[in-house]
Amino acid sequence: MQYIKINPSDNVAVALTDLHSGESIVTGDTAITLVSDIPAGHKWALEAIPENGNVIKYGYPIGHARQTIAPGEWVNEKTVKTNLSGLLDYEYHPQGVQPAIPNRHLTFKGYRRANGEVGIRNEIWIIPTVGCVNGTVHTLAERLRNETQSKGVDAIVAYPHNYGCSQLGDDHENTRKILRNMVLHPNAGGVLIVGLGCENNQLSAFREILGEIDESRVKFIETQKVADEIEEGMSLLREIYDMVSQDVREDAPVSELKIGLKCGGSDGFSGITANPLLGVFSDFLIAQGGSTVLTEVPEMFGAETILMNRCINEEIFNKTVHLINDFKDYFMRNEQPVYENPSPGNKAGGISTLEEKSLGCTQKCGQSLVQDVLRYGDRIQTKGLNLLSAPGNDLVAATALAATGCHLVLFTTGRGTPFGTFVPTVKISTHSDLYRRKPGWIDFNAGTMVENETMDEVKEKFINFVLQTASGKPVNNEKKGFREIAIFKTGVTL
Repeated sequence: MQYIKINPSDNVAVALTDLHSGESIVTGDTAITLVSDIPAGHKWALEAIPENGNVIKYGYPIGHARQTIAPGEWVNEKTVKTNLSGLLDYEYHPQGVQPAIPNRHLTFKGYRRANGEVGIRNEIWIIPTVGCVNGTVHTLAERLRNETQSKGVDAIVAYPHNYGCSQLGDDHENTRKILRNMVLHPNAGGVLIVGLGCENNQLSAFREILGEIDESRVKFIETQKVADEIEEGMSLLREIYDMVSQDVREDAPVSELKIGLKCGGSDGFSGITANPLLGVFSDFLIAQGGSTVLTEVPEMFGAETILMNRCINEEIFNKTVHLINDFKDYFMRNEQPVYENPSPGNKAGGISTLEEKSLGCTQKCGQSLVQDVLRYGDRIQTKGLNLLSAPGNDLVAATALAATGCHLVLFTTGRGTPFGTFVPTVKISTHSDLYRRKPGWIDFNAGTMVENETMDEVKEKFINFVLQTASGKPVNNEKKGFREIAIFKTGVTL
């Protein structure tokens, strides 16, 4: 198989292997002679596309031709320009129908918390309220790991960050919300929160926004008020460890799972293999009573009406309109371009415009109806498909997904990345070459979908893989200890 035409109405095809100028490619009853070399994952024209004519992929325009494009010519960012511009008005035209998928009553092995939530990891987290104590939390985590060898717990991790002081307005609140949601996350069996004492993210005020907590598992230390913060911190951590190390896994219904959907380093295969796989999985999980969250709002631009018309009602439609236009307004207030999004890596992988990137990106959420829209720093309140306000930046978006309460993040990629956030961050390759080259990064290969396996076959393998991960099998970022957080920043730092 040399190429794929994704939708019958497309006027471009995607090369599945490197193709060469002069090759004759049979499409239906027609033979087209390529007039350019076409790298794997890139597009070529199936017919003549006139100047300003729409380039169609996935059945939708992904931009227009900058000049006439000949049949068999390479179609890339030099020959295609976006159709998008500015804020838009939208009308609600509901078109979605919730996919009918049987409930298979599957289970995984998780940790049932005192508040009824279920975690898929049993970890001890050390979280600073302010970046000034980053060194302290690192030292505490290392001391506890050395003292206990982490026996009886899945991991002992410090999560330093640069914020918590000298922030104003939304930035200050964003920091507090993300840290709050980490403390409340069910993957943490216990948490030590470490403050300095003079930061604007005051420990006493932060404690109030946590609400009801299990004080045997969530403890606090203000380092300016104690003589030796390491000894005081270790004393509290030993108490936490004694509780957490006794926890055991038990059967939990798959309906408890909350999973984040993310892509990064996308390429021309993203919208053909890995992203559609996540879409099929998302629909499956939602049919079992679970939840998924889609973010990367700038990578919805150009495909937003597809999501809007799948909103469960007009209230959620209006929230989605605000989600899109508020993010566009954020770019324009900062005098930044909105629509020339594809990164150099995206372009090298075969993505030419933001519409093309967005139409591939939004496939990760399948066909399910949109049940709710979350602001940055919100936690999931409604089962099913949720949309979340966050940027496309990999670590910022993955952190935001985890902070909603997602147990893990599914991350599709055509170019690869080693990073992980504070929940398991599963890398799914869009093509087999990446899977073979980077076994220390990639956890699951979706590239076989254009080789020798059907979507149904890969889907079943993927469901089993996710349930094994939820039941405790570590993924690559966990094995390597790659765990970080990044908090969205919009404004002034004093």
